[in-house]
Amino acid sequence: MVKFYDLKKVNDSFEPDLSAAIKRVIESGWYLLGTEVKEFEREYSEFIGTRHCIGVANGLDALRLILRAYIEMGIMKPGDEIIVPANTFIASVLSITENHLVPVFVEPDIATYNIDPFKIEEKINSRTRGIMIVHLYGQNAMNEEIQRLVDKYGLKLIEDNAQAHGCMFHNRRTGTFGHSSGHSFYPGKNLGALGDGGAVTTDDDEFADLVRTIANYGSKTKYHNQYKGLNSRLDEIHAAILRVKLRRLDHDNMRRDEIASFYIKNIKSPDISLPVLTYDNKSVSALKSHVWHLFVILHPDRDKLQKYLSDNDIQTLIHYPIPPHKQQAYNELNHLNLPITEKIHKEILSLPISPVMDKNEMNYVVGALNSFNK
Repeated sequence: MVKFYDLKKVNDSFEPDLSAAIKRVIESGWYLLGTEVKEFEREYSEFIGTRHCIGVANGLDALRLILRAYIEMGIMKPGDEIIVPANTFIASVLSITENHLVPVFVEPDIATYNIDPFKIEEKINSRTRGIMIVHLYGQNAMNEEIQRLVDKYGLKLIEDNAQAHGCMFHNRRTGTFGHSSGHSFYPGKNLGALGDGGAVTTDDDEFADLVRTIANYGSKTKYHNQYKGLNSRLDEIHAAILRVKLRRLDHDNMRRDEIASFYIKNIKSPDISLPVLTYDNKSVSALKSHVWHLFVILHPDRDKLQKYLSDNDIQTLIHYPIPPHKQQAYNELNHLNLPITEKIHKEILSLPISPVMDKNEMNYVVGALNSFNK
């Protein structure tokens, strides 16, 4: 069986350091808001390249807190609009509607699956307050056109960096281009804890302090609540685990890139649409602009292909079968016609990829794909 992502094998590869980190926390007797979280926040902000990192409970909370903080600062108010990719995981959209803001969908570029920057400006109006870009599947979504629009219209740029830890654009990490960025450390991410976890990164001192306060019940001083806040904190054990894994993140991302390059070079089925390996006529590998959280393909008979691979002991997943605007939760948006997004969600399939995948597994996946329909 070729597992989609062998999480146990991944975590075993960090031993004995993971167990030592967990033991260190247990023996400390301090499990929340302690040294491990402070050190992880410092180390991750240095890795990303921002002044501040605030550990929170999960990636959705990171985005929720970002928008909530802008509302508390008077920068946004309920009813304002946030531009967001139509092709994204629903958490991006939930963070907007949770704060009584309005998501405005922009179709993706079919070559990258990320928001098409040249379709954004037509959606900007007097109610627009921000652009949320999502570095989907691990590929950088930032570019000069987006920065031009942010500057021209005075908008907040928010990065959803949940799937792109370590990704680069112009020799800077994603997570540093926005006024603020949300990160997820869900176990299956490139940088994953052993449960839920997340972070907000920013260079804005006032904003960072406000996010930290809202995430701690709206309180700076215990039992004194300035805001109607949340309880959203990264705990000590997960922070200790993330500190271990962070040290190897760039190396593991390089291994993902090797597997992705092998797939692209060797998958020969004419009906399979493979990821594009160039950006501005340069290799995404050389630019480090894709960290391959997911390796996704398109196939016009996706469900049949997935069953075929399953019958041949290859696990695959669909990221994602239903786009946000077609979800029951957003039935008021079901009427929207977003054909590029809908095509992606109908045809997309994620292949196995992880730092612990071996050459035999890679060859087996490629062989199965090349034999499909023969």
